Amino acid sequence: MVNSRFSVAIHILSLIATTSDNSMLTSDFIAGSVNTNPVVVRRMISVLKKAGLLTSQSGVAGYRLVIEPQNLSLLAIYQAIEGPEQIFAIHDEPNPACAVGRKIQHTLEAVYLDVWHAMEKQLQAQTLQDVLDQLR
Repeated sequence: MVNSRFSVAIHILSLIATTSDNSMLTSDFIAGSVNTNPVVVRRMISVLKKAGLLTSQSGVAGYRLVIEPQNLSLLAIYQAIEGPEQIFAIHDEPNPACAVGRKIQHTLEAVYLDVWHAMEKQLQAQTLQDVLDQLR
């Protein structure tokens, strides 16, 4: 299922990459930019840190990217936040007595897998730097 976690992760990473005063980058400041609760930001930052995309110092406000924006693919960000393994869900238990119902799941699996691979290819080709360039 599509959700906004990926967009929020890109937003947070973009903000960190473009903010020159690292001490400003508190979860409250970032939450104000994302327009969400600081708890949501802290959870997302925790995920990004565990994935090795961000670092911070204990007792010091702020975060830093571990990977340069031009080397950080959007696919790596997507995988870091554990995006859904499928974009579309196939409905359960279609009627096996129906000619369409009998084959729809297998047919859609192939279509959706092709779409998934195309999405991965596009996300691998785009970097955080590409996003930053668009923001300027």
